[in-house]
Amino acid sequence: MMSSNLNRLLTLFAILFSSLVYANSDEVPADAVLMSAQTFEHENQKYLAVSYKNHKGWHTYWKNPGDAGLPIKNKFLSNSTEQTLEELEWPAPKRYIEQGNMWAYGYGTQHTIFFKLTTEQVSSFNGKKFEVHSNWLVCKHICVPGKFEVTGQFEGGQFKASNNQIKVEESELVSRFKDLPSAIEFPTNLDMILAKDPSKDALILYYNLSSVDGKEPLAEKNLLTPFPVSPFTFVHEELYRDKKGNIYAKFPIDWDGEYTEPEVPFPADGKFKSPYELKFLFADPLTKKINVIKKTFSEFNLTVANSSNDFLKMLTPISAAKADGGDKKDEVVPPTEDKKEGSLLYYMLFAFVGGLILNIMPCVLPVISLKLFGLVQHSAESNTRIFKHNMFYSLGVLFSFLVLALAVFALKSAGETVGWGFQLQSPIFVAIMVVVLFAMALNLFGLYEFRTPGGSKLGNVDIKDGYAGDFFSGILATILSTPCSAPFLGTALTFAFTSSNSAILLVFMMIGLGLAFPFILTGIFPSTIKFLPKPGMWMENVKKFLGLTLLLTMIWLLDVFISLVDGTLPFLKLSTVITLTFFAFYFRAKISKSLFWNAVFFGLPIILFINMALSPLQHSTSGGQSEILADKRSGGVLWEKFSQEKLDEYKAQGESVFIDFTAKWCFTCKVNERVVIDTEGFRELAKNKNLKLLLADWTKRDKIIGDWLKAHGMVGVPAYFIQKTDGTLVNLGETITLKEIASHL
Repeated sequence: MMSSNLNRLLTLFAILFSSLVYANSDEVPADAVLMSAQTFEHENQKYLAVSYKNHKGWHTYWKNPGDAGLPIKNKFLSNSTEQTLEELEWPAPKRYIEQGNMWAYGYGTQHTIFFKLTTEQVSSFNGKKFEVHSNWLVCKHICVPGKFEVTGQFEGGQFKASNNQIKVEESELVSRFKDLPSAIEFPTNLDMILAKDPSKDALILYYNLSSVDGKEPLAEKNLLTPFPVSPFTFVHEELYRDKKGNIYAKFPIDWDGEYTEPEVPFPADGKFKSPYELKFLFADPLTKKINVIKKTFSEFNLTVANSSNDFLKMLTPISAAKADGGDKKDEVVPPTEDKKEGSLLYYMLFAFVGGLILNIMPCVLPVISLKLFGLVQHSAESNTRIFKHNMFYSLGVLFSFLVLALAVFALKSAGETVGWGFQLQSPIFVAIMVVVLFAMALNLFGLYEFRTPGGSKLGNVDIKDGYAGDFFSGILATILSTPCSAPFLGTALTFAFTSSNSAILLVFMMIGLGLAFPFILTGIFPSTIKFLPKPGMWMENVKKFLGLTLLLTMIWLLDVFISLVDGTLPFLKLSTVITLTFFAFYFRAKISKSLFWNAVFFGLPIILFINMALSPLQHSTSGGQSEILADKRSGGVLWEKFSQEKLDEYKAQGESVFIDFTAKWCFTCKVNERVVIDTEGFRELAKNKNLKLLLADWTKRDKIIGDWLKAHGMVGVPAYFIQKTDGTLVNLGETITLKEIASHL
């Protein structure tokens, strides 16, 4: 296949040949471009301003000319010796769509390119002849190469040109200078992924811009205009919009490494030999400003392109019109307005309701039960103290959600794909939770009493002032809530994770407020506690039952830990840590309270845990055998490992596919499995409809799965999809029924 660069070269030869044919035509102005050069000072810094004025309807080209064309070139001579001047960013170009759908980036009227002059340069140029040589290609219905040389002399630090063709006022230069694109940090509401084009050895850049409040892209501008970088040749940006007003984009890239010297083969494994820094002009629809952003890529995704393309087909295109020479503005298809769905307040309400429902989900129930137990204990205290206990619990919840939001910010800025429950993909975090829950269970069984800094006891009937314990209970409730996905929660989280950092923070805090709301309510209205039973000896038995629920939660997390780590050694180490922890507390309670021996026996599990944490626990996330998949296959149902290739294969064969995105640590997944997926009814449905079953195990962090979910509007598990026989994807959300699945088949 012919390289796009070669295509451009042939096109350029064609337009240059047409220039020779029409050189004497009346339609070609004698001076299609006029130019000037003058010194310009701004904030005590001198610049050389090289300005251009194009004839009406004609345009010159930016650094990246587009499908064809040549950028403006400048050369400087002092006493016939070539000089190097530091070039500032060029003015933001306009996008031209010419006959034959040829895209170009350039300038249609007046513009200025600025060059920095150092004090040493100005001093060395003084009293000497100075020349500015400029070359360009100017186009309308034909293209004409042009050049001009401005000559003059530096006097007193100023360049005095003898043959400027145009005059640009100082105030106009100041305005043009201030409008130059400047470098900014990569926007937090812009996500970007580089992927392989499934049809050839080429690439596709996918990106989406959230939190734009339905604003239109800037007229006659790309959302991202790429700077030239070899061996990447960018084709045409395609823009789309979803119902919430978020903008999605696809930018095909040809790989021209085989035409470089030396040749750079296309990396079949998705890894570049050395990272490439891609630089763009970013036209922000919100601020209406154009700035420079950069992102470095050391690899690209090999499988996400097909799913991303399918996702874009479900959105509303924002199409650029085939304008005549760029004189007409691009026609933009307005988005489908849905103020209800696009409202941040709407999703914040969903987040609050979802957080409220989390209180009755199985993940949080052990900790909520502990808190209710604490309310019974505090029922005889004053209203003020009850209010304080509940507020400290609520603060623990809100503080934890704040920390989770900040962790999401950090991971997103580092280029990681994150979703709800992401911390449970970390074996170290899960191991810490196993030990903490085990220690709390021992406390409830009466093996020890944990005193807070104020001298109070946590988990004991004699608690008088356990505010630190309340705060910690709020933290624990938050941590254990993340394996669950409640109704309304998935919608709010999908909006948050695909929006700006501020939206993530607001949605997370509203989930926390919903989770803490029952206890905020009882804190404000303490009389509601009277509906709970009165304190008594029955509480000792309840305490032991709650200790048992914590042990069961710990065992579940231990099972999650086994799924996350490679080999049996980490599990043996963690089991030994648990055993040594029990012995340490038992030794202190039943044998000796000697400070030395307690330090020894408590030090042993701590040292072993540190050793385990510092050892490699987890390797590649995508290549190993899934334990969940093995369990499902053992039940006699032919489940297969999810991959985009499998989806494409079944699409080509016209087969219906059911896709289950799950994880070992996901409680809601387990409920859906027991109620729907692992039932005889589902097996009969799959058999009767010849349904192909694919399972995506997200227990370990898997970028391919994470990117696929994000590309299809989901940010966590559970998630369920049906691919129909014609290849159409149906998102079933996080809760399913047999009737719903059957209706789509």
